[in-house]
Amino acid sequence: MELDRLAWDDLRLVGAVAEAGTLPVAAGRLGVAHSTVFRRLRQIEAAMGCALFERNGARLAPTAAGEEIAAVARVVAEAVDAAALRLAGREPLPSGEVRVATNDSLLVHFLTPLFAGFRRHCPAVRLDVVLGNPALNLSKRDADVAIRATDRPPETLVGRKGARIAWALFGPRGTAVEDWVSPGDAMAGMAVARHVARIAPADRIGYRVNTVLGLAEAIEAGVGRGYLPCFVGDARPGLRRLEAPDERFATDLWLLTHADLRHVPRVRALMDFLAAAVADHRPLLEGRRPQPG
Repeated sequence: MELDRLAWDDLRLVGAVAEAGTLPVAAGRLGVAHSTVFRRLRQIEAAMGCALFERNGARLAPTAAGEEIAAVARVVAEAVDAAALRLAGREPLPSGEVRVATNDSLLVHFLTPLFAGFRRHCPAVRLDVVLGNPALNLSKRDADVAIRATDRPPETLVGRKGARIAWALFGPRGTAVEDWVSPGDAMAGMAVARHVARIAPADRIGYRVNTVLGLAEAIEAGVGRGYLPCFVGDARPGLRRLEAPDERFATDLWLLTHADLRHVPRVRALMDFLAAAVADHRPLLEGRRPQPG
């Protein structure tokens, strides 16, 4: 079989096996059975008249021919993804699904009521919310919209800066604590984590956790004092501010999307709604709203 006669499904299968390195992982990504991938790969190799992969222990390594086909598969996949983005931009009405990537603290303490309001405003738009701190690849449609606290949004995305998220030192209400709760290793690159490492004696850092919600829970439980975004700490009656917000730890809140999606009606409707809602809640996010109690 000539290469130009391979179907897209054939190219996609070879590309998936080359990227995954094992048949079970490739099968999971393709959404088919392991046996189906094995059978179809044997058929493609028989039709091509050459081996496309060599077994290296538990993994499959592409041969020269396999790498050539995998490279073609990557190019075609990128073209298909780009076409899907462009075609999505022609949808006339705000309906369908929008996949939104954000983190747990923003979702729990800020975004969920906003999403509820948006659903009342645009009931034909369904929201699929994906939690995780690392930025997802919007160009590959891992998500359509990302809501992130960052001072360096990816250059490949477009969006709006909604507010500045303030951080302050919090402790449990009614209890004096000397120990510290510190961001874990996954948050070690943040300025607030480096600050705690500098000022807190090592034997006083009794608890580390790698999520903001985990920090808030530990501080409220009396494990120690620690830094939190004001919109998280101020919302919890069991916490009190020990210091005013510290601008050194503030980060921008961004609403981001892919350039080819910004004019899609359902994406534009969500971005416009959230931008207006964030503007209304700036005092909360920027630590300028009095703490309840």
